[in-house]
Amino acid sequence: MLISRSSHQLLPLKKGENMKGIVLAGGKGTRLYPLTRVTNKHLMPVYDLPMIYYPIQALVTAEIRDIVIVTGGNNAGDFLRLLANGKDFGLRHLNFTYQEGEGGIADALRLTEPFVAGEKICVILGDNIIEKNIIASKQQFEKQERGAHILLKEVPDPERFGCPEIADGKLIRIEEKPKQPKSHYAVTGIYFYDATVFDKIGGLKPSWRQELEITDVNNMYLNEGTLTYSVLDGWWTDAGTFGSLRRATNLVAQTGANKLPDGSRPKIHPAKGDEE
Repeated sequence: MLISRSSHQLLPLKKGENMKGIVLAGGKGTRLYPLTRVTNKHLMPVYDLPMIYYPIQALVTAEIRDIVIVTGGNNAGDFLRLLANGKDFGLRHLNFTYQEGEGGIADALRLTEPFVAGEKICVILGDNIIEKNIIASKQQFEKQERGAHILLKEVPDPERFGCPEIADGKLIRIEEKPKQPKSHYAVTGIYFYDATVFDKIGGLKPSWRQELEITDVNNMYLNEGTLTYSVLDGWWTDAGTFGSLRRATNLVAQTGANKLPDGSRPKIHPAKGDEE
């Protein structure tokens, strides 16, 4: 079920602006227990804003304004109270859908098929935060007739992520959380897909973790020769562990996040609550 919250002040869509955005913000956040016993991790603060604000702003900065939030757990209503219709970001509206249980990233993504309606999409994990923007990657993917585009980043701990094997600048294979990584790159939690992603998810089998793995989806695109990649400029971090949450807070405090091409920071205008 998709829920849409609309604003009375609608911003006009630009010609050709039909790519849709998906923020995946479900899961139980067990690596952040006991903090996540009482809230969804994506509602926790990263410096001066809730975590969920950063991936939404990353989409908006790339002029992707038709967005759905996938959430789950016992705190789904808090997303509605926090985000409402998206007016803080100048959005036309926000859509919400609910993931029951924890079936993995691909399982959460397939819930958005009715919303996507055949368009290209940009998917961002709700705990991923970037220093700069995804504008160039979006433009590159828009030039692709079909397929997918992933963003890579060199990291000190690629064994924590999906890790690509690269030879002569060409992707060979992506391995999920490898014990012996074949490169120093991680596949970030930012993905561009065409509408065939849902057919690919439909053909997946659960992994040993009993989840539908997004790495398997990316390898399907790779096998058919339609997966491209770029290397993300600026810092990137997730915020799903105590260490990475602290790192994200420090990075945002030091440099800001989601910077525009001119280096300026986007303006977010959270509505102020009633003063007592």
